[in-house]
Amino acid sequence: MPFENLNITEPLQRALTKEGYSTPTPIQAQAIPHILKGEDMMGIAQTGTGKTAAFVLPVLQRMSQEQKVPAPGFPRALVLAPTRELAAQIDQSFATYGQFLRFRHTAIYGGVNQGPQVRALSRGVDTLVATPGRLLDLMDQGYVKLKGVEFFVLDEADRMLDMGFANDVRKIVSALPQKRHSLFFAATMSPQIGELARRLLTNPVRIEVAPQATTVESVEQRIFFVDQNNKDALLLGLLQQKHLKRVLVFTRTKRRADKVASVLFKNRIRSDAIHGNKSQNQRTQALSGFKSGRLQVLVATDIAARGIDVEEISHVINYDLPNEAESYVHRIGRTGRAGAAGTAYSFCAADERNFLREIEKLTRTKIEQMDHRYHSEHAKSAVGAAAKPASKKSRSVPRSFGQKSVHRSGPRKSRNPAVRR
Repeated sequence: MPFENLNITEPLQRALTKEGYSTPTPIQAQAIPHILKGEDMMGIAQTGTGKTAAFVLPVLQRMSQEQKVPAPGFPRALVLAPTRELAAQIDQSFATYGQFLRFRHTAIYGGVNQGPQVRALSRGVDTLVATPGRLLDLMDQGYVKLKGVEFFVLDEADRMLDMGFANDVRKIVSALPQKRHSLFFAATMSPQIGELARRLLTNPVRIEVAPQATTVESVEQRIFFVDQNNKDALLLGLLQQKHLKRVLVFTRTKRRADKVASVLFKNRIRSDAIHGNKSQNQRTQALSGFKSGRLQVLVATDIAARGIDVEEISHVINYDLPNEAESYVHRIGRTGRAGAAGTAYSFCAADERNFLREIEKLTRTKIEQMDHRYHSEHAKSAVGAAAKPASKKSRSVPRSFGQKSVHRSGPRKSRNPAVRR
């Protein structure tokens, strides 16, 4: 079904054509008609399914049907996003799809000077994309007032709760007018998400484009059982293979992300790390380098990865398995986007074995094991106390992590791949 069948107006059609889009994704095909009718909606959709356009297009269309001059500090549409990167990405989508419309937009988020954001608000904006913390700050200072909001979108609500923004979201919602059009998006559903949706939405239409907690079908998933002190060598061996062209590596902690990026840099692999302790300028530069292809590898934590919407990510590598199974779904959804093929490799040490069991239980998938030179039978068969991380008191980073001795024991320089089926 082409976009024309969704009653999209000519200026939006022109933008879609210019960007090379002719056919809506399932979430777009199902959501846009309901949003154009003014119905509240709860959308359950994995990352990479096109959900941003599913709300940006109809919100732009409905705003353009009633032209208004935005008053300073009084946005007509508010989109809440959990991270800076996602907020910037959504704001760019408004710019892209609304390029032939007359409207003003901006994004506000922390980590940067608020001056330019305040100046943009003072000129008046139709659409405001914001992270909760910076929005509340500017509301407290009187630069933003929400009583004129006609359209409210809460994006990636599940991650919003995971990051501890529940109270902030409630404060923001309490400042919104009762009469508004509300849209709610999440990748997974939980009792907490359901409760939040019930508070925000009125007689919502529910759209679910894929079964909850299932992984993207186009992503090939493989597991590598490996001891913690061999993860560096395994990663370096994999990255020597030419088909790993643009790789997103996930770690559980910011400190580990920096260490992995340092190991890669020392081995002349074009890489950088992105996480919450980095300045906004550093994060922007790293993401820009990854998008442009200047960097082969971007090492990220779960929180920082929200909003990394980069085309043609060939591989996601879980250097550390996430301690929440739902995060695995978010992570591997960064490859195989919009139906393209992708590959997800996951490293599993003995103390992560229970994490793997939870992931396979949630996704109803038995992930295929890969044979490789660093295979650990201990990791594969770990049970009981050995299959979960040590307590915080006794936990420590493996002594050899990041040390030169690890690299000397890494893969030999050879044309043969480090891994085989």
